[in-house]
Amino acid sequence: MGAVLDAIADHAVRRPAALALGGETPLAYGALPGAIAETVERLSPLVDLTRPVAVLLDNGPAWVLVDLALMSLGAPALPLPPFFTADQRRHAMEDAGVASLVRPAAPGEAAVEIAGVRIAVDRLATAAARLPRGVAKITYTSGSTGAPKGVCLSLEHMERTAQAVVTALSPAHAGRHLPLLPLSVLLENVAGLYPELLAGGCYLPLPLAEVGLADAFRPDFAAMAARIAATEATSLILVPELARGLMAAISATGARLTHLTFAAVGGARVAPDLIAQARALGLPLYEGYGLSECGSVVTLNTPGRDRPGSVGAPLPGFTVTLAEDGEIIAGPGGFLGYVGQAERSGPIRTGDLGAIDAEGFVSVSGRRGNRIITAFGRNVSPEWVESELLAQPQIAQAAVFGEGQASLDAILVPSSPDVTPEALAAAVARANSRLPDYARVARWTAGPPFDHAAGELTGNGRPRRDVIQVRRGRQPAFAESA
Repeated sequence: MGAVLDAIADHAVRRPAALALGGETPLAYGALPGAIAETVERLSPLVDLTRPVAVLLDNGPAWVLVDLALMSLGAPALPLPPFFTADQRRHAMEDAGVASLVRPAAPGEAAVEIAGVRIAVDRLATAAARLPRGVAKITYTSGSTGAPKGVCLSLEHMERTAQAVVTALSPAHAGRHLPLLPLSVLLENVAGLYPELLAGGCYLPLPLAEVGLADAFRPDFAAMAARIAATEATSLILVPELARGLMAAISATGARLTHLTFAAVGGARVAPDLIAQARALGLPLYEGYGLSECGSVVTLNTPGRDRPGSVGAPLPGFTVTLAEDGEIIAGPGGFLGYVGQAERSGPIRTGDLGAIDAEGFVSVSGRRGNRIITAFGRNVSPEWVESELLAQPQIAQAAVFGEGQASLDAILVPSSPDVTPEALAAAVARANSRLPDYARVARWTAGPPFDHAAGELTGNGRPRRDVIQVRRGRQPAFAESA
């Protein structure tokens, strides 16, 4: 068995009455090993264990039990994010050579029941794929292109990452973790679920609709804040879009998240002002950084070691160095390789540009391939400018452009229909006041929310600037006057 399954067995003996999984079908640690064994027994005859097994289920105890059962069986798991299109799901399964798909059963369909959920298994006629040896999980991330790419991870790497999170936060932080991201997203899986089980805390995998995410790209933030409060959650993992929405809901409703002690935020650059504003509202944000290829987390700010404006220090056992051009290199090891490509080992060249201060805190300025070079020869990372714009409550989304231009321009999405052009101009002026002259936004235009279905956003909400530029024409209508 691996470290997670060993920890569950140990907690079952030492603390059998402690709650491991919350929700409509709660499970204590004493009952969890038996529930995993029962899931193994029910799934084994239905799936092809020699090939990757795709999982398309909502958040809930059933997702957790299926994942732990596949871990116990040694079968590679391929979680499918709910925000993937049908074409992306099909591509991922065909690309990885999936032979079995675990999904919710339709009414009247033959099914097995796991944690109160009726589950069916489809056997698929796909060709076997070339996979690295020792792959335990395949995660597909849409990144900046429409065709997802399969990242192959070993169980040892994922568990090492999860244990490093526990060590960085200390086991005392294990409490009640509420997932707001789909469990099929590696970050929530490896940095949320596994650390909580290793540390003996309670994981609360509620269906996404119950936490305000019936539509992943149109969250109900008031419902989300209410659910966080009602579950007495002590920890969360957020992307910046969720953090900003929660902040707006807390301000509007007066919600108080009194039990919450730690909310990790990552996936895109976060301005220090936004961190400060969140903490003032009772949302204890701590920024971290990682890539799927690195096991989802490499650096993290924590209550014991924190520097807003950075993405934290490397997790215990991890290293971060810089190439000559400032590219971040994460080590000591990483993923096994991409599906269908050669196996690999050793540190990861991340493609991100950054810096490391004297105390080991890492800062990320942006993607190397996204760097804008203005007509004056200045290098600007659009993520840097966008993070300052997004620290303004009036701005919900932003995309910055300016390659070969004398100054930068932006497409902005107001945070509500009530935000006037004058209020938006003032927000841009405040953001500009925190930026040097060469990185200020000179012109901007307001538009409707970026459209995920049209390819304007990646799966985790980052703007696809090339798509936005083509679809929206990038013709700023307003000059920044301050």
